[in-house]
Amino acid sequence: MSTQERQTKADRPGKQRDAFFDNAKYLAIAFVAMGHAWEPLKGDSRTVETLYTIVYTFHMPAFIIISGFFSRSFDMRPDRLKRLITGVAVPYVLFETAYSVFRNLVTGSDDGITLLDPWYLTWFLVALFVWRLTTPIWKLVRWPVPLALGIAMLATVTPELGNDFDVQRVLQFLPYFVLGLSMKPEHFHLVRRRSVRIASVPVLAAASVVGWWAAPRMNAAWFYHRDAAQELGGPWWSGPMMTLALMGCSLVLTACFFAWVPRRRTWFTVLGSGTLYGYLLHGFLKKYGDYQGWFEHSWMHRPAGEIAVTVVAAAVVTLLCTPPVQRLFRFAMEPKLEWAFRQDAVELARGRQQKDREGEKVGA
Repeated sequence: MSTQERQTKADRPGKQRDAFFDNAKYLAIAFVAMGHAWEPLKGDSRTVETLYTIVYTFHMPAFIIISGFFSRSFDMRPDRLKRLITGVAVPYVLFETAYSVFRNLVTGSDDGITLLDPWYLTWFLVALFVWRLTTPIWKLVRWPVPLALGIAMLATVTPELGNDFDVQRVLQFLPYFVLGLSMKPEHFHLVRRRSVRIASVPVLAAASVVGWWAAPRMNAAWFYHRDAAQELGGPWWSGPMMTLALMGCSLVLTACFFAWVPRRRTWFTVLGSGTLYGYLLHGFLKKYGDYQGWFEHSWMHRPAGEIAVTVVAAAVVTLLCTPPVQRLFRFAMEPKLEWAFRQDAVELARGRQQKDREGEKVGA
């Protein structure tokens, strides 16, 4: 995401962007959009439901792991806190408000606007804000991933947490972010080896068979990580068990996904910096289609219609990740807001030193 990469680039000047991560982010967000497009169709097609199950096992975990990896350098330094506010908190307020207004206009409803209950896609911004803000803690404790996993397991047996700020998702997806924080570049190199790519083929084939069997038998809400076990009609102990099982499956399929991500620059590499744009903006079109009954047409529930919906979803999110769209919506996604912050004395001193050095070079 653009905010994460600006932070990493600022922390490590002179280093070029790794095409692998931009490629992975774009492909992950494409799967997110396709999964959303399949949701209204999966009830009438076991094939679509199988694909939906497989994709939902890994697409957000992969995205969150990368988010954690690019948050490794976050601390409480004023400039990084500013980027967290302008790049995550402010977009949340703007898009949560925009989604609420959009819903009222299209449906004719008169629902109030609240920032306590993230609607549809905005939960990720809340989660990212909380996860990144707690990064110094995870860097301090001895066993961060087991601790985060324990918190996620406890969340699945605690329906009393409620829905404010989608806290269930924040906690249940937390282990993936902490895992990303704990990873090093060489860990990604391991899954990019040719041997892993070859091994991923039978793994994906087995996942397809399991997905075909599980699709009509399993409650898809488990993949959303937004409810406790009791709210899904299961006994309390099923929450921790499903947390472990789903994380195991997610990590295996995420490794398979990473194994097939291109390492070289491709035509879609440049789109990797705009994935948050595609993620948030495509939701307006998807919800408009739901409200207008686009997915109720019978031809969409046939193979040709399902393929068409998949292609259109991928094409739309691709367009929304492009640089022109980024420039158009940068005011909402990456606002400057310099007027809202006090000038940091350290930054001012650095600026003066830089100007002095430049003046000395000119004088020489």
